[in-house]
Amino acid sequence: MPGDWRRRGLIPGMLVLLLAGCNPFNEAEPMMDEYLSRLARVLDTPAVTTPSELPRATTLTRRRDRVLEIPELELGMLDFLSLYGCELQYVVGERNSVMGRVMQPINRLRYEIRFIRSAGRCVQQIDDDELKVTLELAIASKRQTLPLAVWNATWGTEEIEKLFTLSKGYYPVAAEQNALTDLALDLDQLNEMVTSLNSRQLAVPLDDLGRIHQRWQAQFQAGQVINSARLLIATLNSGTDTLRARLEGRPLCLNGRPNNQSNIVQSFFFKIYIGEVQPYMSAVSRARDSLIRGFAHLAEQQNEVMPQAFERWYRRHLSEESGVSLWRELDQAMMRHTRHWQDLLAQCGLRPGA
Repeated sequence: MPGDWRRRGLIPGMLVLLLAGCNPFNEAEPMMDEYLSRLARVLDTPAVTTPSELPRATTLTRRRDRVLEIPELELGMLDFLSLYGCELQYVVGERNSVMGRVMQPINRLRYEIRFIRSAGRCVQQIDDDELKVTLELAIASKRQTLPLAVWNATWGTEEIEKLFTLSKGYYPVAAEQNALTDLALDLDQLNEMVTSLNSRQLAVPLDDLGRIHQRWQAQFQAGQVINSARLLIATLNSGTDTLRARLEGRPLCLNGRPNNQSNIVQSFFFKIYIGEVQPYMSAVSRARDSLIRGFAHLAEQQNEVMPQAFERWYRRHLSEESGVSLWRELDQAMMRHTRHWQDLLAQCGLRPGA
């Protein structure tokens, strides 16, 4: 009957979809579990599974420990400046308003820059020597504390917490690249802004800073990349233990001559490790290059005002040079795993690149 044919025609399609949905290489964690279990089988070695505890990582330092306090000018000085008739009068007035007292970090940065620039123009307009001295002292104070406002408008924001959350799982196996590219371009632009402000170039346009913050609030790739680095470290170290166990046991080949098992192992190496696991490792590495290094540079540019609590987080999650760096740990795990694979295949004259 026609209905039966339609139902029968649906079965193969449903099976294809079901099998595709069960493909362990479509997602990061199942891929790593599958790699370790198959590795143990082809090497005829007891499986060393991924440790239940991944390498240490923590959420971004609490906001109250990231936000820096910006010293205010003395109230008497502010009142004095607000009485004078140049542009500075309006800038100070906005700061003294109800809304001005609860400025978000980005608006506080704008205020600090406006104050310095308008006060500088005001100095050129007045003849009162006493007021000039007062203004010059205020400008010097604001210039000295400007890096605090820059820090708060970058690392002190709520939006950046979304981007670095660890609650959104792992970096996708087939990650959408446009979002990563946009975040990387934003970081380049932001780092240029900070470089200019650190060089006292106050004519830097801040119009795009709010848009950058909005993108941070809508994305979470930075936290996912950190999670994936931890997963890869745990997986590669476990896989290295499996390879080492075989290297320390009976040789894969006698007299360096390939055999049936070595052919199976070599096929697994190219099909699963090179064909599935390494592309994901490369994707995570590219995301590190685009995001983590950009944020590391953003923090390093502001090293002089970096809070101590944040520095500990930075050394673990952003720095590649620190002794406790997650990324150094990942690089070492990759190198060890590759070296053990090379040593095993070398037993059969199959060393990659030989």
